[in-house]
Amino acid sequence: MNETRAEPEVRKTGEPTYRILQHDDAFDIRMYEPYLVAEVTVPGPAEAAGSTAFRLLSGYIFGGNKGAQQLAMTAPVTQTPVLLDMTAPVTQERAGEHYIVHFVMPPGYTLDTLPTPNDARVTLREVPAQKVAVLKYSGRWTEENFVEHLAELRASLGAASLVSHGEPILSRYNGPYVLPFLRRNEVWLAVE
Repeated sequence: MNETRAEPEVRKTGEPTYRILQHDDAFDIRMYEPYLVAEVTVPGPAEAAGSTAFRLLSGYIFGGNKGAQQLAMTAPVTQTPVLLDMTAPVTQERAGEHYIVHFVMPPGYTLDTLPTPNDARVTLREVPAQKVAVLKYSGRWTEENFVEHLAELRASLGAASLVSHGEPILSRYNGPYVLPFLRRNEVWLAVE
């Protein structure tokens, strides 16, 4: 099956363009086109990192940039643990609990046309095309909930003989005012 942006309920906010390469009862395999993000790296724990990052990133899109330009809110807001390069070559370790949190930028911009953030902690970059396994779930944004669904996705991928790589990504599509049982959350794992 080859669909583009299969979830029509999220049309209120933009999200990266993707095609569904495979649909399974437990997960989808999506191929995302490249997209732009504003991101920050913040200390954990995970739940606190999301709140801290949201304040910094929303400041950027609501005018905290050169030109005081306001940008449309898009989805998802993604969060992943940071792996930092250590001094020894080709090794990576977690450096405490730090997380990279992204806001997806609205379509139609390039890195050259996005306004420059006023806060040096906010950086802009392009996420390259990527193939990811995605498990959707609803509920609260707790570490427990995420870990439970991550384990479910990894087990489903193993049963399907698919290999994932990299750090898992938590993707949130709704604001905090949405009741938890109505929230769209996803776990993403890059796949080969």
